[in-house]
Amino acid sequence: MEIQAPRGTYDILPPESRKWQYIERVIKETAERFGYSEVRFPIFEHTELFERGVGDTTDIVTKEMYTFIDKGGRSVTLRPEGTASCTRALIEHSIYSGPLPVKWYYNGPMFRYDRPAAGRYRQFHQFGVELFGSNNPYADVEVIQLLVKILENLGLKDYELHLNSVGCPQCRERYREKLVEHITPVKDQLCPDCQSRYAKNPLRVIDCKNPGCLEAIVGFPVLYDSLCDDCRQHYNTVQEGLTGQGIAYLHDNQLVRGLDYYTNTAFEIHLPQFGAASAVGGGGRYNGLVRFCGGPDLPGIGFAIGMERLLSAVERTGIDWEKDDLQVFVLVPDEHNRNIGLEICNILREAGVRTDQDYNGRSMKAQMKQANKRGARLVVIVGEDELAAGQFTIRDMVHKTQLTVPKEALLDRVKEILQ
Repeated sequence: MEIQAPRGTYDILPPESRKWQYIERVIKETAERFGYSEVRFPIFEHTELFERGVGDTTDIVTKEMYTFIDKGGRSVTLRPEGTASCTRALIEHSIYSGPLPVKWYYNGPMFRYDRPAAGRYRQFHQFGVELFGSNNPYADVEVIQLLVKILENLGLKDYELHLNSVGCPQCRERYREKLVEHITPVKDQLCPDCQSRYAKNPLRVIDCKNPGCLEAIVGFPVLYDSLCDDCRQHYNTVQEGLTGQGIAYLHDNQLVRGLDYYTNTAFEIHLPQFGAASAVGGGGRYNGLVRFCGGPDLPGIGFAIGMERLLSAVERTGIDWEKDDLQVFVLVPDEHNRNIGLEICNILREAGVRTDQDYNGRSMKAQMKQANKRGARLVVIVGEDELAAGQFTIRDMVHKTQLTVPKEALLDRVKEILQ
């Protein structure tokens, strides 16, 4: 029997993993400069958390969650997204009783049962941020600014920021009535999913990925026209703040996001070069989520980025990836000097130099070939003649030159050449 990775999953192997590390480092450093700290939460949660937090009319909950009964008879679900888990952690540990706002970021695998396709997996990776404890529209501006800055720091300049407001529960209820009235005469033209849920949550029809549904409701009333004064003012201030920061955006009436917990500001960032699958990240405000999950009435806003699509976009820029090649290969011709080779490796490693040696008893010629295959810039030869003289030979694999240095000068000379 040949054992393979489950369908919709994949391995990230060297040197590909180096690309992931680079992107993750840029993203994390950017988030931390904005005052965010990392949070890590479980791979699985009680199913109720996602049913309540994400929404029981969403595709995620109704179709895509990996849910199972554990040995204790409890229903648990592999996390399909990060906001609900962050909310649960905030409530469980009473983080809201400390300084506000709370600013967290997370990074890791998520799970949704879906038909695998190009760029879409059952185990995928997301980076996200959450800001709890402020309803100030300029908090919205800063969160969007962070998303934009992440793309810019990764060399992705040609993006489109789509923006809308989905209002508060009160003005959205008025809008729901208008939208249901508009949809009802054409409901038979909708896909089966939209037919079953449009009366309860008609925004799902606008968000449906089936193009026939949007065609059926052409000319639908727009949510912006139903916003109450407070929601309209909030949205206008967000737009003014983005303009003040030099961030261009497109008002998008079709942008309603796919999860039940969103209120007020909603946004997505698109890379037009990807065509139909251009959205690389998005988010919005969710002022009722913490209360709905059992905590205080605390506002929140955040976003998530799909890491697979982001990596693909960065690769298209022609970036010169940082290589994980060795800097130094320590060549030990005689096995009885292996301990000295380890000592040299440790000295160099302690100084931050990527160093390795052979452990398979290869000949000197074979070790040189190994060093070349590994991409080593330098080879330090620990031979009998060198040891007898208290010296080491350094061979520069790029310039095809070599020199001999005293043992005590080895580290300084290696660092000098590498610099």
